[in-house]
Amino acid sequence: MTVSCIAVDDEPLALALLCTFIEQTPFLKLVGRYGSGVEALKGLHELTEKVDVAFLDIQMQELTGLELARVLGQQATAPRIVFTTAFPQYALEGYKVDALDYLVKPFNYEEFLRAANKAKAYAELAQGHAEASAPVPPTEEDHIFLKVEYQLIRVALSDILYVEGLKDYVKVHLKSTPRALLSLMSLRAMEEKLPARRFLRIHRSFIVALDKIESVRRLTVQIGTETIPVGEQYKEAFAQFLSRWT
Repeated sequence: MTVSCIAVDDEPLALALLCTFIEQTPFLKLVGRYGSGVEALKGLHELTEKVDVAFLDIQMQELTGLELARVLGQQATAPRIVFTTAFPQYALEGYKVDALDYLVKPFNYEEFLRAANKAKAYAELAQGHAEASAPVPPTEEDHIFLKVEYQLIRVALSDILYVEGLKDYVKVHLKSTPRALLSLMSLRAMEEKLPARRFLRIHRSFIVALDKIESVRRLTVQIGTETIPVGEQYKEAFAQFLSRWT
């Protein structure tokens, strides 16, 4: 597939190099090049075609790449972001705005191509998911996708034991591996991803897979070797589950 993209950098030489790399990559289509974040924001509103990926410099006057990414993230069809920066310490900030990847200047074409291939893989995955679900009525999915260390991971619902909330992250414990998945999202957002028929939030820090509960004792549930408490505000919902379970 062809991945449409824009390039944004307030350094003319850096912008020229970025555009050269894009134009020599067969599956990328450059639909816009901008010398500032403000110019890019205006140009995106004028574009008639969907933009899949935005290559953004972070350090720019007036509107930084991080600020532009936050604005774009509010749109329904927001492009995925690949940051370019001379400062590696911005990697964490890029992760917080759900950046697909980041390139540390000066980068060569091989490094650029790795990021471009990641963007292509994500676009193909999104397109395939949309095409697969479009012809049929909405049904409950048997999996979810989680962003884990700059990768989009497919996780089978049947593999999830329980989910633990850790401030801005969730830790997803799986049946198939002792190593949990760590994803930057709130427990509330994770709760919305999971079907209520199969998962229940029983504590401000825990969501459990109902079919993985092995036993119940007072206000705790047992899943494998883990004993998970039932929070005060979740007692009523848990009691309703118990009435169906017993």
